[in-house]
Amino acid sequence: MSSPYTFLVLGATGGTGKHFVSIALREGHKVRVLVRSPEKLGDQADKVEVWKGSIVDDLETIDTDKLVEGVDFVASMLGDKEAQRYSKINLAFMEKLIPSMIRQGVKRFLYQAGGVSRPYGGSLSPILWIMRNTIARGFNGQHLDNEAVMEYLATQANDLDWIVHRAGIYSDGPSKGVLERSQSKISIAPFVDCADYSYRLLINPSRDAVHTSDFSCYKS
Repeated sequence: MSSPYTFLVLGATGGTGKHFVSIALREGHKVRVLVRSPEKLGDQADKVEVWKGSIVDDLETIDTDKLVEGVDFVASMLGDKEAQRYSKINLAFMEKLIPSMIRQGVKRFLYQAGGVSRPYGGSLSPILWIMRNTIARGFNGQHLDNEAVMEYLATQANDLDWIVHRAGIYSDGPSKGVLERSQSKISIAPFVDCADYSYRLLINPSRDAVHTSDFSCYKS
């Protein structure tokens, strides 16, 4: 590997985020995290650069220019089911973060959304629409927030190489295989496989992956 990259990981203590951090560290990269509760980092706390803060409680005081200074890539796995019932907290933070990334010359950004969040200008298949309104109904606030972020990226952030991973996440557990990008097929995958896919997509995307909001599925 050439010189290590510096990643900013948002949502680093969450299900996918903790695996993403582990992968980046294992590959020899530097990692910066913004976390509300640093103690949740566990053994990773001494291996990463920790910024303490909450996008819900500290939005106005987080210096996003400093946060992204010196960063090569930003990966966002943010989500707060309860807070997103009442407010589009991710959108509010992206509206502050993305301009800072552009000012600081950070060119690549990956945002993880749920597979039943509708892409901007697109639609959900009948099966995903049913899932959205039945088993995933309790997460509707998160879906609406994700959709607002995808609209913001598509309409306001095209100077940035952004990619949205609409992941079919279900829980922690062992790897089930290797995910690849798909426009039409979605696999339900554990956190570790979603993190591995997002890492690979962010560090070395094909040109046709940039400015897309696609699914991931297991290789046949």
